[in-house]
Amino acid sequence: MGAALRSWPIISTQQKLERSRSRLIAFPIAVLALLVLPVIAGLLGAALPAFGYLPVLGLEDFSLEPFVALVGAPGIGVSLALSLCAGLCTTILAFLVVMGFVAAWHGTRVFRVFRRLIAPLLSVPHAAAAFGLAFLIAPSGLLMRALSPWASGFERPPDWLIVHDPAGLAMTAGLVVKEIPFLFLMALAALPQVEAEPRLKMARALGYGRVAAFLFSVLPPLYAQLRLPIFAIIAYACSVVDVALILGPTTPAPLAVRILEWQSDPNLSLRSLAAAGALAQFALAFFAICLWLALEWLIARIGAKLMASGHRFRRDGFVRHLAGATMSLAGGLVLAGLATLVLWSIAGFWAFPDIWPNALTFDTWRSVGATLGGPLDNALLIAGLSSALAVVLALGALEYETRTGGTTTTRMLVALYLPLLVPQIAFLFGLDMLLVSLRLDGWLLAVILAHLVFVFPYVLLSLSQPWHALDPRYALIARSLGRSADAVFWKIRLPMLSRAIATATALGFAVSISLYLPTLLIGAGRWPTVTTEAVALSSGGDRRITAATALVQAFLPFLGFGLAALVPALLFRRRAAMRAGG
Repeated sequence: MGAALRSWPIISTQQKLERSRSRLIAFPIAVLALLVLPVIAGLLGAALPAFGYLPVLGLEDFSLEPFVALVGAPGIGVSLALSLCAGLCTTILAFLVVMGFVAAWHGTRVFRVFRRLIAPLLSVPHAAAAFGLAFLIAPSGLLMRALSPWASGFERPPDWLIVHDPAGLAMTAGLVVKEIPFLFLMALAALPQVEAEPRLKMARALGYGRVAAFLFSVLPPLYAQLRLPIFAIIAYACSVVDVALILGPTTPAPLAVRILEWQSDPNLSLRSLAAAGALAQFALAFFAICLWLALEWLIARIGAKLMASGHRFRRDGFVRHLAGATMSLAGGLVLAGLATLVLWSIAGFWAFPDIWPNALTFDTWRSVGATLGGPLDNALLIAGLSSALAVVLALGALEYETRTGGTTTTRMLVALYLPLLVPQIAFLFGLDMLLVSLRLDGWLLAVILAHLVFVFPYVLLSLSQPWHALDPRYALIARSLGRSADAVFWKIRLPMLSRAIATATALGFAVSISLYLPTLLIGAGRWPTVTTEAVALSSGGDRRITAATALVQAFLPFLGFGLAALVPALLFRRRAAMRAGG
């Protein structure tokens, strides 16, 4: 009897722990459903009309006619080539710049400076960065004004097709300058996991130069951590719509833009053609990833031969400075583009080739303020709710992982990246078709859930590293003092991770603000946001209004990150250690 009584508290504690785990299991289930079901449902919703089955339009027999029409569409080969080249070139250039910079400057003051700049650069939406680049490099842009007429000799803007060039060079440049911060952030998160410092010290001790030491000893394990983010970049760059509308060619346009045109055409018979294009976009992204894997195999063989040669490659000064210059150029273009948008938004009359407007005025901002009220409210509502839901799901999933002692597997990572690996236009088109058939298109809840599909992976990736880095001894001490697992979560983990949670929320908010296709397709045009309004202005109109709208879009993520830094400081204003490292 005494032994049974002595064992009763232990049994009770174990039962409480099991009950808490059973409550939390809903979070990983919800996460898997959120990441997998929309993609599968969307691809299925695109596959049926792509094979001629669309009962709403009276098409009830399966056929290959939509694919025949797609192959016969004017300029479809050029559209496919543009999308494929944009995906591969963007990824190759971003990878070379980031890996070259990390190899050349890791552990230096320059590296620490760029590490602090990564959050502001990453928070700038793709559309705002694309508008800034367009205003810089256009024939009448700021760069040409700075060179005219004293260097270029132009008194009028030259008749050069720089923006919307047929080869898609401007579009690729706009994608590269935005994917570099993303890949750099992923590299920063992966470097501690591959023990970069000991590897570099050992390689340097063997006489290798700084760049060679990194490439031979750190890059192989680091690349294994970066493979899925790289695939996500390929898929996104192959199927981007907003940047393509702002900077990309138009005759013909990349495949994703043409799919959107067919989908929004009043001629409903083009829905099957758009569905076939969506599946072709999915196949194109898969083909691009296969080409990348082939290139990866080739580079690995070349690298193995270089390592076996015994060369130490000590003279790498030129490579180091080139890597630093390209990284600085990428960041400088984004910042210079934002500065150009600011200048255009307050410019009065500004004739070419004047480097400065004749007058500065805030009339444009008054006009934009009167028209952007509704889209701004929608953007804040959708981004706020989707990022908050993403944080709740991420915290629940991480807490379940902690209590069960689980680890992140390859399958879980693939599920996490699935919405990023499948082109947006490929499954969002089908998801929109399904929602239309269920009469759920245009619902605010549907738009928020569509945003959540893309916001959640970034939030979880942002939270996972600080969550796992938290010293587990804090929880052990609290449990030894009789506190429950729930109390440890609410009283210890959440306060100590408050800064990381605020940053993850801000990152999710920034991702939601920048989303264009989910808002346009799932919202059925009923929930316009700042992003949809900004992209709509890309087809023409007043540069001043375009600049002001793009700046509003760019300012919102900065606001989110500013609040993320302010809230923990206010919560723990009397606790210096929590303010510094919370």
